[in-house]
Amino acid sequence: MKAIDLLKEIKEIDTYKRLGRVKQVVGILIESLGPASSIGDICYIYPKKNANKNPIIGEVVGFREDIIIIMPYTTVNDIAPGWLVESTRNSLQIKVGSALIGKVLDSLGRPLDGSALPNHLGTWSTENEPPNPLNRPPISEPLEVGVRSIDSLLTIGKGQRIGIFAGSGVGKSTLLGMIARNTEADLNVIALIGERGREVREFIERDLGEEGLARSIVVVATSDQPALMRIKGAYTATAIAEYFRNKGLNCLLMMDSVTRFAMAQREVGLAVGEPPATKGYTPSVFSMLPKLLERTGTNELGSITAIYTVLVDGDDFNEPIADTVRGILDGHIVLDRQLANKGQYPAINILKSISRVMNALTNDQHQQAAEHLRELLNTYLQSEDLINIGAYKRGSSKEIDNAIQFYPKIISFLKQRTNEKITMENSVQSLLQLIAGE
Repeated sequence: MKAIDLLKEIKEIDTYKRLGRVKQVVGILIESLGPASSIGDICYIYPKKNANKNPIIGEVVGFREDIIIIMPYTTVNDIAPGWLVESTRNSLQIKVGSALIGKVLDSLGRPLDGSALPNHLGTWSTENEPPNPLNRPPISEPLEVGVRSIDSLLTIGKGQRIGIFAGSGVGKSTLLGMIARNTEADLNVIALIGERGREVREFIERDLGEEGLARSIVVVATSDQPALMRIKGAYTATAIAEYFRNKGLNCLLMMDSVTRFAMAQREVGLAVGEPPATKGYTPSVFSMLPKLLERTGTNELGSITAIYTVLVDGDDFNEPIADTVRGILDGHIVLDRQLANKGQYPAINILKSISRVMNALTNDQHQQAAEHLRELLNTYLQSEDLINIGAYKRGSSKEIDNAIQFYPKIISFLKQRTNEKITMENSVQSLLQLIAGE
């Protein structure tokens, strides 16, 4: 580094410490008299007597006159009035680089196994603005995910944002693991937000596997962690994907689940005094969702293809979070509990799912074959009750006869074993052969 540049950096260093003192703790919030801070600033809270003790890290989430409202990143069991509060005047920064590939991190970007971060990593902010809409290249290339029903009937493009909507226990995590292992994306960034602690290792070892982990970065914020850590887990994973997108890579970001991110923000909003709006969700939830989801997609350097799972309470696909997310994303994949109960995996309801960019990625022959399969499946399902009780007589309708003939082949086409990898070329070819009657 040149001497003139070094002198410039030295002059820019802020040597002034901004300090305050803890006044009181209310619920999950810490109220401090000072220091001068802005929303989103990181603060360190130090004990008065034991200076060697690790400080509590928190974030400014609000203020009231001279009172600064801080929410800690960790559970606070020992804190007392008068503890020193130091403001960094910066938002959360994480270390990022290719050396993180294959690692499992917490919401602050630290290795979850307690090991040290590799050297020579760059610094990246977790709070970034979405790309300028005019700098977003159109989505023009398909992304192979290795799942036959998606590649052929719900084709995903590089830079597309799509949601997987399902109730609990219908196979969201299993489907994400299949996609992470089979995709042709350069890198996977996987965010497990609000997951049960037991499921984290199961997902990494069983669903993701060594093959998937070797090309992935996993960010984990379990359900027992404070709400702010669950929120920051989503931001940290998105920031990591943004870093690699700016390096020219085609990243695949998978977040399970955006619903638990919204629930965590609801906790924060209610704690700082926001009024509950739709079904208890605060207004900040509905303003933060588009800000988070719009950060993915394409820019002039690379792309982030994003797959968000949405946990629908009681299989109600019109509940507030599902309805809001569906309106923001570029398509949705619906997992159906009835199909899962019948043993169809992945349990994708093709008739209720859509990829809004598929027509821009596929040729006419592919589109016509996909539309024909949907018509055959819809015709059969509308007449299924009559067929099952024997009330339908063969020959009464040519369309129904045709649907009955094709239905077993369609179900066989839609099924796929979790360890089975199918290329997009083979998926499309199988679809064309199925429709051609071969």
